[in-house]
Amino acid sequence: MTGAGTDHTQPALEGGPTIILVRPQLAVNIGMCARAMANFGLSDLRLVSPREGWPRTGALRKGAHAAAAGAVHLLEGAKLFDSVADAIADLNFVFATTARERGQGKKILPPGPAMAQAARDIPQGIRYGVMYGPERTGLDNDDVALADALITFPVNPAYASLNLAQAVLLTGYEWFRAAYGEKLPFEEIERSPPAPREMILSFFDYLEGELDKNGFFRPDGKAPVMRRNLRNIFHRMAMSEQDIRTLRGALVRLVDGPRLEAKTRKRIRVPKKAIEPADGAL
Repeated sequence: MTGAGTDHTQPALEGGPTIILVRPQLAVNIGMCARAMANFGLSDLRLVSPREGWPRTGALRKGAHAAAAGAVHLLEGAKLFDSVADAIADLNFVFATTARERGQGKKILPPGPAMAQAARDIPQGIRYGVMYGPERTGLDNDDVALADALITFPVNPAYASLNLAQAVLLTGYEWFRAAYGEKLPFEEIERSPPAPREMILSFFDYLEGELDKNGFFRPDGKAPVMRRNLRNIFHRMAMSEQDIRTLRGALVRLVDGPRLEAKTRKRIRVPKKAIEPADGAL
């Protein structure tokens, strides 16, 4: 299953910090983490002693692939390790994610500055990793002791626990912003140029003229203020040429009533076909 925003004709971004899931408990969460990684161009997934084993067959594999929603290549390419030490052995700098203070005297960063540091160093050949703990308990203190610094998320202090895939998603988002900027995948299309002042004033003349005929600007002493207020409503819309044409056309129909063809159109009735007796019937 792939999402509506999936376009395999586009070049796939790869690289970034390694994502290390330490003792993940559910295969479906591994799949959702892979999806979050694919969203933001992360491509190195490592698993340390997943509780259910690595789901390469059966229902666990099917669940993980469904949750990955098109990021199956990351699941298939995931590396399996028996220990955290083995999983991070080739990395130069490791962040540990945690929702609570660990008393280990390590530098603590929110994900934005942490990923800005990684985006600055990775092009220089420095290999980064980010560790995430089991869904129920998070990383233990021995896991944290292997990290160089901590990442924690600015969240509601009364409910600081994040879903595993959500934590990967937030980190990935900050990585993408730091590495590639904030250029959006598509931009608003200007389908009609801004309306010229002459066109806007002509619209105002027509609108105010019809309103005046119908007694809108009353009492007379308030008419100038009412006109200004009315015009300012439309000015705040920054109307395009198409906006003016649409609004004016709608007003014309309200003022003049239905078009001529609508008035004269008659409902066509189809006469019921006479029922003829079958051959031989009397």
